[in-house]
Amino acid sequence: MNSEEAPHSSRGVVKWFDPAKGFGFVVAEEGGADILLHANVLRNFGQNSVADGAAIEILTQFTDRGCQAVEVVSIDPPKVDAGPVLPDLEHFDPEQLSSVELQPARVKWFDKGKGFGFANVFGSDADIFVHVEVLRRSGLADLAPGEALAIRVIDGKRGLMAIEVNAWEAALQ
Repeated sequence: MNSEEAPHSSRGVVKWFDPAKGFGFVVAEEGGADILLHANVLRNFGQNSVADGAAIEILTQFTDRGCQAVEVVSIDPPKVDAGPVLPDLEHFDPEQLSSVELQPARVKWFDKGKGFGFANVFGSDADIFVHVEVLRRSGLADLAPGEALAIRVIDGKRGLMAIEVNAWEAALQ
């Protein structure tokens, strides 16, 4: 890496990110080659994954291997159509949902292939259903067992369910 070059601020969209591979790519608004986003850079921001299509602001540097992100400044979830995330939320008032308190939780398990998993709020063994679409709309792509989260939980038609999922560190900001 050229240490004499100051990092350059760049905005773009996450093309894809694979937590298992430990990297992904960002397409910059200004064009040019894709920007490498390494898992360690994302973890330094407090997240283990990021949803495809999420808007991202990063600091980049050019290396002999191309342009790489060296710091994540901000992430905004992908743009989605208005309306409830899941049919189970149709009868809830959006204002009511946005006023639900964030709670500290830990991932019990999550299977991206199945499209769901479960978490537990600290101090409780009650399972909280986490749907992949809620995760995506929150700007995340995957969860790891034991990962700390800040979530909004409601008692839905089929029991406790997450309506918003945040990386623990991101929720503290």
